[in-house]
Amino acid sequence: MRNPLIPLTAICLVVTCAAFAAGAAEKPVSAAQWTGKVTYVSDGDTVWVRRASDSKPVRIRIDGVDAPEICQAYGLTARKALAARLRNQTVNVQSLGRDNFGRLLARVTTVQKVKGSTDVGEWLVREGHAWSYRYRRDGGPYAKQQATAQAARKGLFSSVHPQEPREFRKQHGTCSDALDK
Repeated sequence: MRNPLIPLTAICLVVTCAAFAAGAAEKPVSAAQWTGKVTYVSDGDTVWVRRASDSKPVRIRIDGVDAPEICQAYGLTARKALAARLRNQTVNVQSLGRDNFGRLLARVTTVQKVKGSTDVGEWLVREGHAWSYRYRRDGGPYAKQQATAQAARKGLFSSVHPQEPREFRKQHGTCSDALDK
C-alpha cells in the first residue's frame, strides 16, 4: 500500500522551493563581502555605503543592533554619533541578507590601518548608542557590551527607563507614522 503523504510532501517541497527562489530573485543580495565608503547616515543603525565600482550607494542596516528611532529620545544623538564615527570612512561590509524594509542587512567594520578594524555594531552598543538586537530570550550578539554600557550608564542607558525601539514602534509606529498623525 502506498503512503498518501509522499505525493503531498513532494508538492509542499516544490512549492516551498519555488517560493524561496522567487523571493531570492526579487531581492538579490550583493556579493558576500565588499569594501566601500560611507556617504550618508540615516539613523543610528542605517548607513549608505558606495563601492568604488558603483555610482549609487547601498542602504545598509547594521546587523545585531537596534538604535532608537529618530523621533524617539536619543534617536538624533545616536545618528550623530554614528555619522561622526563613519561618514566618509571606508568600511568592510559582510552581507547577511535583507531586512523587512528591503535594506541590506550586514555586519559593518571600520578599516583602520593603525588601530585595526572595529565592529560598528559592537561599538554602537558598547558606547550606549543602541541595544543589542535580541530575539525572544536571546540577549543578542552584543549582550555583554549592552550589560557593560548599562552598568556604566553610558549614552541612552543614562536614562532611568530607556525605551527599546521595538517597544516604541509598538506604541507609536515608525517616525514617519508619527509624523502622519
